Amino acid sequence: MSTWALRIREGDSRALARAATGIENGDPEALHILRELEPLAGHARIVGITGPPGAGKSTLVDALVAEIRGQAKTAAVLAVDPSSRATGGAILGDRIRMQQHHADPGIFIRSMATRGQGGGIARATADIARLMDASGRDYVIIETVGAGQDEIDIAELAQVTVVMLVPGMGDDVQAIKAGIMEIADIFVINKSDEPGVDRVEHELHAALMLAEGPRPPVVRTVATEGTGVPELLAEIDRCLAAEPPERGEQAEAPAPQVNCCKEGVVAIDHLGVAVKSLAEVIPFYESLGLRVGHRETVTQEKVNVAMLPTGSAGNAARIELLEPSAEDSPISNFLQKRGPGLHHIALRVPDLPAAVGRLRASGARLLSEPRTGAGGHTYVFVHPASTGGVLLELIQESA
Repeated sequence: MSTWALRIREGDSRALARAATGIENGDPEALHILRELEPLAGHARIVGITGPPGAGKSTLVDALVAEIRGQAKTAAVLAVDPSSRATGGAILGDRIRMQQHHADPGIFIRSMATRGQGGGIARATADIARLMDASGRDYVIIETVGAGQDEIDIAELAQVTVVMLVPGMGDDVQAIKAGIMEIADIFVINKSDEPGVDRVEHELHAALMLAEGPRPPVVRTVATEGTGVPELLAEIDRCLAAEPPERGEQAEAPAPQVNCCKEGVVAIDHLGVAVKSLAEVIPFYESLGLRVGHRETVTQEKVNVAMLPTGSAGNAARIELLEPSAEDSPISNFLQKRGPGLHHIALRVPDLPAAVGRLRASGARLLSEPRTGAGGHTYVFVHPASTGGVLLELIQESA
């Protein structure tokens, strides 16, 4: 391991900050350090904090970090701020609100500018979160900008997503339920000492009754006083440990492991690989002896697909190379955030409708209704939060 990487593992904050800056700026040496440290990642608990402006996200993160330190654990905070129009950098409002931790070596706070990136997080957030994880931090807390309904990218990155609300939102609870409310693993009603807290919780529960699967827990906090913060951290840990919380009438025995294919054989159908250019990548696979068996454009997904069979007729797994056909394609967004690489894993199932029904009953998060995709097959995507971190596609097995 290089000297720079060793210093990061030993807790050198300056070395960690230098690496984070290099990753944000695309410095090859810093990116090499990230690749060098990446095998050590996987220990940290990645927590996303999102919600509308004024909900008190920074104050809650500050109190949550204090609670984490009180348990002798370490944390890194990635606070995503709007970009300054003057400098293009982060406005640093979050770091100012967390000054009490600046001299604590067990806390690392990094402000990141969105630099025009939508979805509530910065383009380099995922890479820097992995860096903080690999540095040995127990928790990595990611605070989004606070733009509101469209801040859903955090759900793909965080293991647990906390959505904050405050009294006085009124009908806003209904207005945002199609956006950030659908990604919540835990709801926090902050400023719960103010009038209207009972109303907002009632409206929240009313909105949640329309959703499928188990309802997320609701925690009341007063972040400025630390009230409810220990309970929130316990709920986060319980969620990560997959232990069912006590929720009054909602408390239930743990759901059994779901076998989405109780009858028949589950097999890998294909690996989806996001690429910038099919023309540039296909020659590499051809050099391995693979050949493109089918090409098409899936209009609804805005993607060009090249399919390369890899097995015999009886085991027709394949590689699907996915090239965006438009700037707003999901594959284009994936490439901007993470670069070329594995986009998803697809499994063939004998009865897709039955599998979907069982997954919904278990509380798994589906990203769409079953629909027709490349090659004419019927498919549905399962959110990474339900699969252990990998986007999973389930495909109806051919008759």
